[in-house]
Amino acid sequence: MSLHLPRRSLLLGAAALAAPLAAPRILRAQAPLRVGDQRGNARAVMEAAGVLKEIEGRIAWSEFPAAAPLVEALNADAIDTGLVGDAPFTFGAAAGVPAKAIAATRQRQDGLAILVPKDSPARSFADLRGKRIATGRGSIGHQLVLAALEAGKLPQDAVTFVFLLPSDAKAAYSSGAVDAWSTWEPYVSQEEVLAGARRVQDGNGITPGLSFQAARDDAIAGRRPELEDFVRRLAQARAWANENIPAYAKSWSELMKVPEPVAVQWFERARTRVVPIDDQVAADEQGNIDLYTRAGLVRRRVRAEDILDRSFAAAIGAGNTPS
Repeated sequence: MSLHLPRRSLLLGAAALAAPLAAPRILRAQAPLRVGDQRGNARAVMEAAGVLKEIEGRIAWSEFPAAAPLVEALNADAIDTGLVGDAPFTFGAAAGVPAKAIAATRQRQDGLAILVPKDSPARSFADLRGKRIATGRGSIGHQLVLAALEAGKLPQDAVTFVFLLPSDAKAAYSSGAVDAWSTWEPYVSQEEVLAGARRVQDGNGITPGLSFQAARDDAIAGRRPELEDFVRRLAQARAWANENIPAYAKSWSELMKVPEPVAVQWFERARTRVVPIDDQVAADEQGNIDLYTRAGLVRRRVRAEDILDRSFAAAIGAGNTPS
């Protein structure tokens, strides 16, 4: 998959050429923090919680349809930071994307699930042997199927992967072109609430429930105060959302044009929270890396500690502390 990004150019007139050499560095420091997001994710919760009011104009948001193109944008220096699932982050790190995780989110894994239509004969993951499962290549849905195969002591070719972006995966699933869909929220709650879909496998007990706020190495070096402020506000927003689920569900549903019960189900059971990079996060991420290595999807040695940055813990803690 390739991402076509606009080339940035700097046009300098004669007066600018005569300016001190430090000027471009000053201009870069004053530029908005470039934040990648997926629709209905970080920006939605931060706006609902009211934590962006003081920093209008200091963030330039870019929206992506899925995590993979967001990771590509990080690699291409089109954004400074973005929130992605642990699976696409791990694949990006293994491919050499110059970024580290500066914060993590944890949530219950009911909303990471392999779905089948309500009239499907499948009652368990084992019943999908020989069937076609749609998911995103390198996504947390891909991770879930790999983990379920290992947990069930099944070979990797026990199922056929059909790799699609979420919109195409939904279409294939709805039309019956595939037998199951391994996906995440809000798609899981949408299918359950609106179409009666059934989960034959979720992520509880076999996946760690992590996502990462990833930031480019040069942003960590040059824009630390802004990144600290961002993760503090994100933690504050997630804490607010968990204490105000009806209000957040209403705001999110109006933004996404999705029925409110879908949002209420998702938020009630997920209880997403921002956490610092600590020993448990590192252990869980190393488990992800090892899973992909065993599956032959990561072919070079990767250590979790080399792609995680623990130095933002204080900022995250400040966001999680009631004011």
